[in-house]
Amino acid sequence: MSDKVWRLPLHAIAHGRAGDKGNVSNVSVIAYDEAGYAFIEACVTEAVVMDVFSQVGATSVMRYLLPNLKAMNFVIPGVLDGGVNESRNVDRHGKNLSYLLLSRLMLDIPDNLLAQDSPYRTPEIAAQYSG
Repeated sequence: MSDKVWRLPLHAIAHGRAGDKGNVSNVSVIAYDEAGYAFIEACVTEAVVMDVFSQVGATSVMRYLLPNLKAMNFVIPGVLDGGVNESRNVDRHGKNLSYLLLSRLMLDIPDNLLAQDSPYRTPEIAAQYSG
């Protein structure tokens, strides 16, 4: 087991789905495997997600754990600028917000959580995400 840790976006170990209803977005984060789920359950908290979405108007975040699916669902009110029909922003749909969370949330991911063939293991790819 390696002690190496990679500073990578959430999408290195999970994918997402999202939707919207009015001014509320619903963002799900689904780990690729059990070990990844245990890691994101500990790291991807309501406070962490609120930090990502507070910049785009979120008023709160509620997290619901779905361990049998290796997933968690975040309900985020206020993040859609009034909703799809009221928003002055182009493309302010809930589905876009899953990409925001997956790409902007940077985590210190232990090497053993990355698949052996993961492109994130390569120094060239990992270097794109290091500060």
